[in-house]
Amino acid sequence: MTNSAPPTQGKTPAGDPGPRNGGPNARPGLYMGRPFGVPVYVSPSWFLVAILVTVMFEGQVNGVIDRPLSYIVAFAYAVLLYGSVFVHELSHAVTARVLGLPVRSVTLHILGGETSIEREAATPGREFLIAFAGPLVNLVLAGLGLLAHAVLPLPDVALLLIDALTFANLLVGVFNLLPGLPLDGGRLVRALVWKATGHSRSGAIFAGWVGRGVAVACLIAGAYLATYRTEDGTGGIGWLALLWSALVASFIWVGATQAIRAERFRDRVPLLSARRLARRATLVTPDTPLAEAVRRAHADHAGALVVADHDGTPQGLVSEKAVTATPEHRRPWITVGELSRGIEPDLTLPADLTGEDLIDALRRNPASEYLLTEPDGRVYGVLAVTDVDRAFAGV
Repeated sequence: MTNSAPPTQGKTPAGDPGPRNGGPNARPGLYMGRPFGVPVYVSPSWFLVAILVTVMFEGQVNGVIDRPLSYIVAFAYAVLLYGSVFVHELSHAVTARVLGLPVRSVTLHILGGETSIEREAATPGREFLIAFAGPLVNLVLAGLGLLAHAVLPLPDVALLLIDALTFANLLVGVFNLLPGLPLDGGRLVRALVWKATGHSRSGAIFAGWVGRGVAVACLIAGAYLATYRTEDGTGGIGWLALLWSALVASFIWVGATQAIRAERFRDRVPLLSARRLARRATLVTPDTPLAEAVRRAHADHAGALVVADHDGTPQGLVSEKAVTATPEHRRPWITVGELSRGIEPDLTLPADLTGEDLIDALRRNPASEYLLTEPDGRVYGVLAVTDVDRAFAGV
């Protein structure tokens, strides 16, 4: 799967062996290295899946080799399986970098993997290439597995591993080509609709709704396969598979919904204005009791407090959370200076910021409040992130 910002997500679920079938600087898991300059992480959830795959596959291996070696071979399959997922994700990352897009990381987790790309492709053609790179690698690996089975004289254990990996790569490749976000196939659909209409938004909305349909279909298919019985009473793949299909379906539904919400978010971004969202500020000196500062703010019909020196130069911001957390009976004895946060240069923004420029400024320096100033340096007001969030409420 690929994951680019603004957020669009995809999944690369690991295949079930045998014939049955998650701030930008936060580390998403255990750091494993930087192949091709791309940071690679393994989520702790991978180890749970590795255990499950080992237990599920061991029964097949035990028919070829005795225990305890069968467990070692089964675990080797789990590692090789996620090796295939890793190559899938790395192909997304390398293709994106070749096309000039910065890649944040590759992460292996419980459902397979995720490639986080800093920004979206500029054209539908590049979007198509990045999305198709992953499934293509899996299909090529499946083809190589079939070729190896046909022409190489291998021992039974090696043939079992090759057959299982061939099946898993075929499953992952075909599954990811299903035509709905957040899967790679959904990104292909998005690119095609984008090319046909000239609007990436149209492609994303369409592929997102198709993704919701794919999620429902996965759930129905899992329920059918779990309960299906032949005339002699055999068949069915068990309730564990149903649980897995429900998990996959929920992730697809959430990813598709996030893709749709992201486009609605994007629609509102150009309408954002720091001036329109700003709260009027009351300037008070650091030694002003909080009770008096709140009284002045109410009198000024202001929604924020700015600590300033006697010349009116801003020195700090008093967060709304700190004020509300202070009981009223203590407010006469606490000064605003005790509750204020120093105004760092990055927390002072021009009052004229709008749209993407405003969002970028907030992303660069996360905080709860920002001081807004006029071009001549005068204080215009305070921008609270909670007000920005409310601007997107209902997206």
